[in-house]
Amino acid sequence: MSASELARIAEEEEELRRRKKRAPWGVIALVLLTGLALIRNGSGEFDVGPPQPATAAAPDTSRAPDLPPGTPATLPRSLPDRVKIPVIQVDAPVTAVGVDSDGWVAAPPPDDPNLAGWFNGAVTPGEKGTAVVVGHVDNSMGPAVFYGLGALKKGNHVEVHRKDGRTAVFEVYGVEVFEKNDFPGDRVYGSKGTPELRVITCGGGYTKQTGYKGNVVVFARLVDVK
Repeated sequence: MSASELARIAEEEEELRRRKKRAPWGVIALVLLTGLALIRNGSGEFDVGPPQPATAAAPDTSRAPDLPPGTPATLPRSLPDRVKIPVIQVDAPVTAVGVDSDGWVAAPPPDDPNLAGWFNGAVTPGEKGTAVVVGHVDNSMGPAVFYGLGALKKGNHVEVHRKDGRTAVFEVYGVEVFEKNDFPGDRVYGSKGTPELRVITCGGGYTKQTGYKGNVVVFARLVDVK
């Protein structure tokens, strides 16, 4: 067997291992629909809370925007390493996160306020399907990476730089806050057959006893590749 054939087989086996590790969306949706939060480490202990989505920011799913000429319809798998949201001044490194021992989607380490997490049970940003990026809204020191997430509006862009050197540009088409005990997992995570992105942080009301009552979810779709 030639070296190229061995390399091809090794690559196929590695891809199979990656796919087996991915959590089925049904499991993640079930975890959230039973009343658990995606991120549970927000402190909320500041005089002014984070901005919350306006009613007018509810997702518009009527039509996906046309991609610029020459833009790939999908991208191959490549891990993300940075996320930028210029309108709310986010420019943060990205680390992989999985599911913790309690079945929650793990958040990035809370001691680094400027760090986002890509959920490695889903596709990478730009692949066909729904990629998921999470981050803290605040920590004990103050606002964190996605503090301003609820202020995003339709048409804003989220840029995710990948390790293959490409930047996947996603356009926001909706921002909503969902109660933890009524989280629509299928709606948030379900694949639409095209590259999409969800950016999620804590949101809604806050109490010291229970923390944040909900999650802010940004819905975005691929519109460009740099």
